[in-house]
Amino acid sequence: MSKYGNRKIKVDGITFDSIREANRYQELKLAERAGAIKCLSRQVTYKLIPAAKTRTGKTVQGISYVADFVYLDDQGREVVEDVKGFRTDVYKIKKKLMLWLYGIEIQEV
Repeated sequence: MSKYGNRKIKVDGITFDSIREANRYQELKLAERAGAIKCLSRQVTYKLIPAAKTRTGKTVQGISYVADFVYLDDQGREVVEDVKGFRTDVYKIKKKLMLWLYGIEIQEV
């Protein structure tokens, strides 16, 4: 069990971080089959801050956000979803960076 009480679960051979995320995946797969959404993807990475070098030459790791689900809605707009149980301070910052850099408002489920 994780520190937030999640239990990993497998669906369609895919391991999800929580039952809630697995359930949302199944809902989205049904919506895709019905034609309500298309191009469903999971674990899509968005670069927020690139890696950088300090004056001494040390590399500082970049920062990315990994979306639980990304798909196109019935009007062709990109939707980025995050299945959230607990909003960490790091997540809150990444959510703001996604809006500022990409104009993407993360939909929390």
